[in-house]
Amino acid sequence: MKFSLKSLLATSLMLAASWSQAQSADHVFRVSAIPDEAPTELQRKFKPLGEYLEKKIGMKVEFTPVTDYAASVEALINKKVDMVWFGGFTFVQANERSKGAITPLVQRAEDEKFRSVFVTTSKSINSLADLKGKTLSFGSESSTSGHLMPRYYLLAAKINPDTDLKRIAFSGAHDATVAAVAGGKVDAGALNISVWEKLIEAKKVDPSVVRVFYTTPGYYDYNWSVRTDMNADLKKKLTDAFLALDANKPEDKAIMDLQRATKFIPTKVDNYKNIEAAAKNAGLLK
Repeated sequence: MKFSLKSLLATSLMLAASWSQAQSADHVFRVSAIPDEAPTELQRKFKPLGEYLEKKIGMKVEFTPVTDYAASVEALINKKVDMVWFGGFTFVQANERSKGAITPLVQRAEDEKFRSVFVTTSKSINSLADLKGKTLSFGSESSTSGHLMPRYYLLAAKINPDTDLKRIAFSGAHDATVAAVAGGKVDAGALNISVWEKLIEAKKVDPSVVRVFYTTPGYYDYNWSVRTDMNADLKKKLTDAFLALDANKPEDKAIMDLQRATKFIPTKVDNYKNIEAAAKNAGLLK
């Protein structure tokens, strides 16, 4: 009987250990991002970073696309994904929706002073004031750089986009905004400067046809966020992995170039207080 009990106990422990190892091996760290560009582009940009993070955290990393900005917030809060690339405004929304249960880990150095650009093909539009009576496309309604901050600076220039413009539209993504302007669907558009510069570099837009006529002052924007209740060790591994990326190393530079980053730096909730205030001022956050 004693032998049987010992054998049973040993077998149980072995099965438990095997099950635990299998569960660990099967566990996937899921990452998502606000859909501010085409899904295929987001996947392309993330692939090398995902492979890098796999080595650093010892887990399989998968990119999980979402349909819209709100879905990225709900996916993180409801534990459908483990980390999300948020815009500043989307982070503020996620933090409010979760009652402070979201932690921003890191941001690109460029996100300390991010900017938006207004573009047009019209020779008669050379300032924000010239937009009165014209049509304008923002990106997504929840986009920091494609809607919130452009709206904020329009209001600061005494232009109410809802009453002073002939019509406003929402393209859903920054590259779609440029396409709408280039295709003559709207007189002007607002988008983030990073996507604009990428489109120019890739020769996907002719700057002599579609041109920038206003660039906003800088503001805090994008970050990588996780739930605050994430395991502290995993949170540290992720943070350290991002901070260790060095653009002077060829293998890291390929990752950094796709992320349009010179380096990653730590960030905190307080960095987004001005974004929160801008959202409330624009009537986009209660």
